[in-house]
Amino acid sequence: MKSCVSLCRPGPNVLLLLVKPSDFTEENRKTLKFILSLFGQDAFRYSMVVITDKKSGTHSTVNQLIRDCGGRYYNMFESDHRVLMQKIENIVHENKGTFLTFTEETIRPKSEHIKPSLNLVLCGRRGAGKTSAAKAILGQTELHSVSTSSECVKHQGEVCGRWVSLVELPALYGKPQEAVMEESFRCISLCDPEGVHAFILVLPVGPLTDEDKGELETIQNTFSSPVNDFTMILFTVESDPTHPAVGNFLRGDTDIKNLLQSYGGHYVVLNINDKQQIPELLDAVEKVRPSKESCSYTTETFARAQIEKIIQQDKHLTTLQSELKDLKTKNKDSCDEEKQSPESRESQVGKKT
Repeated sequence: MKSCVSLCRPGPNVLLLLVKPSDFTEENRKTLKFILSLFGQDAFRYSMVVITDKKSGTHSTVNQLIRDCGGRYYNMFESDHRVLMQKIENIVHENKGTFLTFTEETIRPKSEHIKPSLNLVLCGRRGAGKTSAAKAILGQTELHSVSTSSECVKHQGEVCGRWVSLVELPALYGKPQEAVMEESFRCISLCDPEGVHAFILVLPVGPLTDEDKGELETIQNTFSSPVNDFTMILFTVESDPTHPAVGNFLRGDTDIKNLLQSYGGHYVVLNINDKQQIPELLDAVEKVRPSKESCSYTTETFARAQIEKIIQQDKHLTTLQSELKDLKTKNKDSCDEEKQSPESRESQVGKKT
């Protein structure tokens, strides 16, 4: 952004928002709105929508964006492009020739500091509710999907005054090792360069299934012990999360208690239909992040974990080889002693006579 603005110093007089209505989603509109906020709270006064699609029709997301821009728009397929220049000049005139400047602070009260962005990975077994959790966190009813549920997918949006990236990690349990490693590395790569600030393990409130346990073991084996420092558990419900039955279950189920202990007791029970709980969830995420230099799980962390596993496997193999060698030596010595024993020699003499 800074580089772009530097090419039109001292700053842009007009922002042209090129939009293809057939592909423009509500998520795109929110992303665009966030980017414009970097120019300050008056950015829309300097903006105009430019439609780049021949197809006509009503698109609510585009219409909302046009309203945000004060009704200003232009269709690229109009024959007279002088109209575009006239509309641009009108924007400049309305703003008395002033220009926009780039700021790293978004639209917030001056007393409130902008919070840093968050990169989160949602993990869990198939059917655990990762997509529902992503919709609840981002406040979106529709999310970008991929062609297959076995691929990572990244969602983004502004949540509680900060930019949040959510990566859905597909279920890993039962997959070939190559596929597990590929998707695991890809999910970390989608959070480059900052890395993953927190892994959110999504579980419905209920006893752990064999698939849950298999998924947990696969995640632990793949990302290794460092992942524990960045993980919290998100229990999802569709009713009151403070209901006594929920608390009684979490306190009474042995598997759940052991699981919570392994992740430092970091968890939230979220009613996915209650938007008021999202700030509580983000606060919990902040508490998970280690208060040390390594405040995120990066591709470098992942690589180091794999190298450490190889080293440990190599040490284990060396130990086994050493033990096997000792065993062979003992067996050989035992055989030699047996051949040299008096009983063995007398037996041989007896046979000769």
